[in-house]
Amino acid sequence: MQPLLDAIAALPAAPTEAQRLFHGRGGAHPGCEQWALDAYPPVFLLTSYQPATDDELATLQAALAARWAAIAPGEPLNLVFQHRDEVRADTRLLCGTVPDPHVVTEQGARFKVHLLRAMNHGLFLDMAEGRRWVREHVAQAVATRPRFKVLNLFAYTCAFSVVALQAGAAQVVNVDMAAGALNTGKQNHQLNGLGKDASFLPHDIFSSWGKIGRGGPYDLIVLDPPTYQKGSFVAEKDYARLVRRLPDLLMPGGHAMLCLNSPKLGPGFLQDLVAAEAPELILEGRLPNPPAFVDVAPDRALKVLLYRSPTA
Repeated sequence: MQPLLDAIAALPAAPTEAQRLFHGRGGAHPGCEQWALDAYPPVFLLTSYQPATDDELATLQAALAARWAAIAPGEPLNLVFQHRDEVRADTRLLCGTVPDPHVVTEQGARFKVHLLRAMNHGLFLDMAEGRRWVREHVAQAVATRPRFKVLNLFAYTCAFSVVALQAGAAQVVNVDMAAGALNTGKQNHQLNGLGKDASFLPHDIFSSWGKIGRGGPYDLIVLDPPTYQKGSFVAEKDYARLVRRLPDLLMPGGHAMLCLNSPKLGPGFLQDLVAAEAPELILEGRLPNPPAFVDVAPDRALKVLLYRSPTA
């Protein structure tokens, strides 16, 4: 646990943006593989992927309290702890309070999060570089394609849509079968003064290709599915069904961002799928993950591959 304590002691200032502060799961900190520490200002989120003892939690809470008193004197420490595994999460407030509503910022955008309920919190911090790329790509592309259209599949709370519209996209179609997540996505658009150029389809993607296709073709398609979601998506079985649709949905010269967050499947899994199902697409590279998410085995970490459709 010492590397996590050292990271806490070295916090330079009170975080102002949502970000990961310590990433034990990447294997770069031996002995701390179970731990992660995130900032969702004004709250810290401590996560353990194995059972944690009361003594361990008390030690970490005391370390955070001491450092917080030094970098934010007079401010209360707000700390949430979550113990999670692949199928469930147990979350509790260790000290302080959590705002309601709880809104955080990232790269000039505002997002609603919820730390005390559900396994996921409304904003995936490891996808920060993906959102940065979308923002920069759209901002550059709209100079020559002012009617830039985005299809955001498995949109969750629509963070990609927010940054695309902020960058100048003319239209974003968000599709996710979880209506509750899409409702949060609508609120995220409202938080950023957006919404009129976004649509929200609470549908099963695999039964909605006709409606999705009528909104295209698209200049950018984002595919960020779960690795495994019982009854709706299993990457090994279902990702190919997404990839084979891309050539018909993309504009000539359009881009597809293929995301996969499975420690068991490397980037070769996606590359093989594209080679088999959409061989005309051209691989442009893999996005780096945020520096805080360093992993000693990069193929195990989040994979974000960028593909381009041939120009006409």
